[in-house]
Amino acid sequence: MVLQPSLKNCLRLSCVLRTPKAGFRSTARGALIIQSVSNDVYQNLAVEDWIHDHMDLEKRQVLFLWRNSPAVVIGRHQNPWQECDLRLLRQKNIKLARRRSGGGTVYHDLGNINLTFFTTRKKYERMENLKLVVKALKALRPQLDIHVTDRYDILLDRHYKISGTAAKLGRTSAYHHCTLLCNADKFVLSSVLKSPYKGLKSNATPSVPASVKNLFDEDPSLTSEMLLDAIAKEYATQHQIDHHITLINPADETLLPGINNKTKELQTWEWVYGKTPKFSVSTCLNMAYKDSVLDVKVNMDVKHGRIEVCNIDLPEQWLPPALYSELVKSLTGSKFCPNETTTLVTTLLRVCPQDDELHSRWNLLCENMIMLM
Repeated sequence: MVLQPSLKNCLRLSCVLRTPKAGFRSTARGALIIQSVSNDVYQNLAVEDWIHDHMDLEKRQVLFLWRNSPAVVIGRHQNPWQECDLRLLRQKNIKLARRRSGGGTVYHDLGNINLTFFTTRKKYERMENLKLVVKALKALRPQLDIHVTDRYDILLDRHYKISGTAAKLGRTSAYHHCTLLCNADKFVLSSVLKSPYKGLKSNATPSVPASVKNLFDEDPSLTSEMLLDAIAKEYATQHQIDHHITLINPADETLLPGINNKTKELQTWEWVYGKTPKFSVSTCLNMAYKDSVLDVKVNMDVKHGRIEVCNIDLPEQWLPPALYSELVKSLTGSKFCPNETTTLVTTLLRVCPQDDELHSRWNLLCENMIMLM
């Protein structure tokens, strides 16, 4: 299949996508296949929001194809501290995003493709979508042993998960999106999707661990581009449309009015972290100091990503009560965030008595509190 980013296609797309639903004038019907030219996770998730909010899906069903640079994407009702290694994400410069659909956490990179099927809520049927994906893959490589499970996963060789599913059901519109592992970095995937946090209690939706495998491992001749094209071709066949893919730029306000505001919202701390369901942390910091190890008990309640209640149980006389109390007071109401906590403790250090011993103890406690986040 040949991608056709011609002016004709762009004009055709603008007729369908350009006007928000309230003023939608397009008379075109049928189905449409589009692919993002961006590898930015926030831009691509924003396109999903835009289509869901603005397109008249009674007239046009849509298949959206997209790929991301390294990113971890959590479900709408998930806890990032519970789902992944945030410190490792920061070290590796891997983005963290929260999508608007439910489901579990997934790792994206350019070896992973993403498919979003848009329909009206009445026509929403994720099992049929996944069967379409399986049919496309079998047409491409008949020897592949793949099937859809009752949990709406696609398994390879009856054991390895190669695709997971999530969905958003609106009042009239709906979308179902799924991933497909072609040649993702499995070492990074397994490393970042492993939370180091202990003593965390949450009612957030937990991910279900699974053994995964790349299709590339089964057949090294497969590429992400081949998989995208095969799925687009099968989608076109089933919807009786020309099987070409129209490329879109998710930053194009003339095509998608208001898209950049949607993208910015998905990047905010308030959305990525602040939407986390309330959780608590109850742990013991084993702090090595000189020739001894101190056990410092920490209990926190975190709501909307901010510390609502904070208790730190320090050995008696280890720090002046006034300094310790000021730390607890400053943390209460602040973001459960290493950057904000670093700023707070740096400010408090200025009021710490000019005593080398106290400074050493203070720094040790603060470093451990920051690492907790």
